[in-house]
Amino acid sequence: MYHRIATPESDIWDIAVSPSNFEQQLTFLKRHFNVIPLSELAEVVARKKIKRKTVSITFDDGYVDNYVTAKPLLEKYGLPATFFIASGNIGQETPFWWDELEQLILFAEMLPQVFSLPFYENGGKTDLKEESFLSPELRLKHTTWKACEVEPPTLRAHLYYSLWQQLKPLPYQEQQARMKLIREWAGHVVTHPELKSMSVDQLKNLGSNLLEIGTHTVTHPALAFHDVAFQKQEIFENRKCLQEITGQEANLIAYPYGNYNEDTLNSVASLNFKAAFTTEERPINKQAHQYRLGRYQVKNLPFHESSSIFNQW
Repeated sequence: MYHRIATPESDIWDIAVSPSNFEQQLTFLKRHFNVIPLSELAEVVARKKIKRKTVSITFDDGYVDNYVTAKPLLEKYGLPATFFIASGNIGQETPFWWDELEQLILFAEMLPQVFSLPFYENGGKTDLKEESFLSPELRLKHTTWKACEVEPPTLRAHLYYSLWQQLKPLPYQEQQARMKLIREWAGHVVTHPELKSMSVDQLKNLGSNLLEIGTHTVTHPALAFHDVAFQKQEIFENRKCLQEITGQEANLIAYPYGNYNEDTLNSVASLNFKAAFTTEERPINKQAHQYRLGRYQVKNLPFHESSSIFNQW
């Protein structure tokens, strides 16, 4: 599982792989594994006839670098991949909310000293003290922070992580309303073209015999926090939109954040998806659940460091 093929200043969620490392990983996979389309993998899972050293490549979200950087490299090596696209952000100038929040809180040169908005921790506040100014030392702490592995190292990082936790379960409109308030408090607008999603034309030109399109909801919600009607609408409308743009069926789905519950499983079954994928790091075997298939988040490592991890799969 990949998200971005890029070398951003920071990668706090550890989801970016550099183009150089990505190309090395592709050459290793091509040499040592049977890389098959994800739709084919779904079929062999259904037949319970999975062969060893079988791998499929996936991308989540729809970042522009998937089209600009990943697509040419996949075509260069003739390797199939599936791109799970959150259609609501396609063609938009603004980044995903979590990327914008990261830039606003962790990397703004100057912020007001006190953060206090009505929705924040039951009306509480955070005093950033001297961290209202982004010093070189503070910037370095943020660029090297891995939020999945290490506690927030600064007051700004604590604020970011707390806001991220509060925003993640919300529906899109509430997220955007709160992001507007945060934007106004910060006094900044995030303009980072590299954080954008693909354009409609790029998405239209992405799909091919080699590259598949998959469902990833419209607004990238954490599905398990919402009722079944909301979940089905997000999934149905996303698949419909992707089919209209690309002409592909989009009958595979990946859950945003890997977040799902029984309602999610029932929804994808009722909508006749062939398979569904989580972010749970477990290999796919003959006992795997059709709608709870595991994936491994590939790290930003050259092939000689990542090969031992690939070989576990």
